[in-house]
Order: sequence, then structure tokens, then C-alpha cells
Amino acid sequence: MIHRLEIENFYSIRETQVIDLRIGAKVPDDEGRFAQINDGSGERVPKTVAFFGANASGKSNVLKALTFLRWFLVDSVNAAPDAMLEFVSFADTTGTASPTRIKIYFDWFEDLSNTNLREMEGRPFALYSYELRVINNLRILDNPERGGIVLSEQLRMHPPSGKSRRVFERSADGEVKSDTGFSLKRFSHILAKLRKNASLTSTVAQFIEESPVSVFLAWAKRIPSNLHGHKFDLQENAMVQYYASHPEMLASLNEVIHRVDFGLSSASFMQLPSGDLGVTFAHKGLDFPLIFQAESEGTKNFVKMFPIIKEALIVGGTAVVDGLDSTIHPNLLPVILHWFYDKETNPHNAQLWISGHSVSLLEELRKEEIFFTEKDENGHTRVYGLKDIEGVRRVDNFYQKYLGGVYGAVPRIG
Repeated sequence: MIHRLEIENFYSIRETQVIDLRIGAKVPDDEGRFAQINDGSGERVPKTVAFFGANASGKSNVLKALTFLRWFLVDSVNAAPDAMLEFVSFADTTGTASPTRIKIYFDWFEDLSNTNLREMEGRPFALYSYELRVINNLRILDNPERGGIVLSEQLRMHPPSGKSRRVFERSADGEVKSDTGFSLKRFSHILAKLRKNASLTSTVAQFIEESPVSVFLAWAKRIPSNLHGHKFDLQENAMVQYYASHPEMLASLNEVIHRVDFGLSSASFMQLPSGDLGVTFAHKGLDFPLIFQAESEGTKNFVKMFPIIKEALIVGGTAVVDGLDSTIHPNLLPVILHWFYDKETNPHNAQLWISGHSVSLLEELRKEEIFFTEKDENGHTRVYGLKDIEGVRRVDNFYQKYLGGVYGAVPRIG
């Protein structure tokens, strides 16, 4: 579970913005919407986090911070040695010359030395923080420092009592220090290969399948997303191949697909006239199945997004879905939220981070689950939670008050 996210100089986010999800122990929760933080504090965090705001206000940029972290920790080693990192800093003179910083707090397995995750199931969790400072130097001719540069990255463990302790720390010159419980000394020959634009975790994982970074890397891999560059590829051919290689995911889809379209009964594979493998859909009252292209936009988008949501539910990850409500019927959105509240469908406390414009969803959410984004006259994005606005009551009609401009973050026309 993610507890807190700090973002600075990332796309439209210029000044540090903090998304603090922690909820006090006294806040009522009769519906299982919150999950306990594993730090002994009694605090909890929401299983669903939703961002609302005007077009281009920065909703997607908050989600991109999570998917950028996933790419950096898992795949950055595959980039070219002088490639830019996959983000854009704030587009002014100061922003392009300044570091970008992302810091995230989350809970994960306390024992990072056991690389067998199956054996770890049921073991104690601990609170961690990971902080990354990077910069993209412009690709100017004869500039030896062009491309992405890691200025620092640090992973720390925060025990319930006492001081936090370093797991590993990397400085701009490539020096790496690690705790004795997470020793990397025997991998010094690999650390010597650390590139200035690649993460420590992706570098070590490229050479050694099981190492002290494996457990942390497993956490990062549990952030599926539909955002460009860090996602399940949502192109049709890739979607078909995904379901073909994950028959259990197709079986899960068939368990719920009738909720999307009452006339739908099942999805299956068949050989198309072109010779390609395709997904087809059986409908009640029809003698022949329909091909994917013949389905409604809502059905097609749900079929594409379903693996992102389902994978997070299975492994206890964080599903990051931009524009979940774009073509999915508003009546279906509460059903998806309920999957994350229900212990049977979400036994490992997976989280769902979403953005959208379907403000009717505000009627389904609690104030601890709602965040807004808005831009000022300088193009700076501000992020704030509904729970942080003074005077907001749990019984308020969030939908009506938001549309009335009480909370801000609404479009201004004219």
C-alpha cells in the first residue's frame, strides 16, 4: 500500500506537492474502504484514490509519477546510455535546470533478504520510503553530460519505533552504500557498471535474478498502468496476445463481462479470416460471435483495462488507471470500486489510483479518497485532498458542492 507521495518539478508540478493518504484511527470505516498501515500507529490508507480537476490541470501527471517510478526501477537499464529519462520537468528556464524529485512511502515485506516471495506470504510488513532525484540535461552537441542523470536514490526502512535505517543509498558519483541486512558488497562488480541514467535495481536485476534488490523490485513491478510507456500495451494485437498467454485472466474476464454488457455471455479466441488470432464475443440472441472491433467503445475499453485492475487485485499491487471513466458507463464504476473494498476480491489490500471527469463518482467516494488538481496563472499544478479542506463533513453532497465550485478545481469557461 502507498501511504504518501511527494512530487517536485515533474511535468506541470513545479513546487513540491504532497499526497498524504494517512487516515486517523478514529475515522469510521464500516465498508472496508481503508487498510491498516503496518507501522503500529493505528493509521490507515484508502484502497481507492481518485483525482478530479479541469482538463490539463495535472491529474494525469500525478499518476505519471507512479508509472515513471515503476519504469525507472524496473526498466531504465534498457535505455540507451545517453538517453533522456522518461519524464519532462516543468517547462521554464528554472525547471529545466533543476532536479526532479519523487519520494514515496509504502509498506512491503520487512525481510528483504529472502528472495522467495512465495515463502514470504504472511510474513510481517514494514514501512519504507524511496526517494529519487534526477535531471534531464539537454542533448546539446559536445555536452558530455547530455541525457538523464541520477543525482541520488535512497531506500530507507522506518520501524514502528526508533530511527529509520538505510537500506541502500546512491550518490551522483555512483557510490552505493548499503545496510548490513541488505549487503551489496558481493555485487561490487555489477555496481561498477551503474549508468548515470539507470536505477540500481534494474542494473543488478539484469545480471542476477535473485539478489537483495529482488524483493524491492517485486514491489515496483506490482504497479500496472494504462499510461504511455509504463503499461500493459493496450493496442489490440498486444491485448489479444496478453489474454492468449494468460488464460486465467480470460476466465476472470468471463466471470464479470456480463456486467459490462447485459447481452454479452462470454469472450473466447478464434481464427479470423486474416489468419490472425482474435478475441470474439458471444451475445445472447445472436447465432454468431462478434469480433472485437464490432463491440461498443465501453466494452472494448473495459476488456483492455481489466488486466490492469485484476493483476493488482491478485498480487496486492497498485493499479494506476488514467481516464477510467472515459467510456465506461457510470453505473459500472462503483462496481469496480467495490472490487477493491471487498476482502474476497481484494485479499491483499491492493490499491486503485484513478483520474477522470465523471464527477458523479463523487457520490460513491468518501472524502479521504478524493483529491483535486488545479493550475494557477503560472501553469503550476496544485494537488490537495478533500479531507484537508476545512469544514468538509462526511455527510456533505460532494458532487453538488464540487459542481458549485465550493472545492475549486473546476473548469472556467469564458
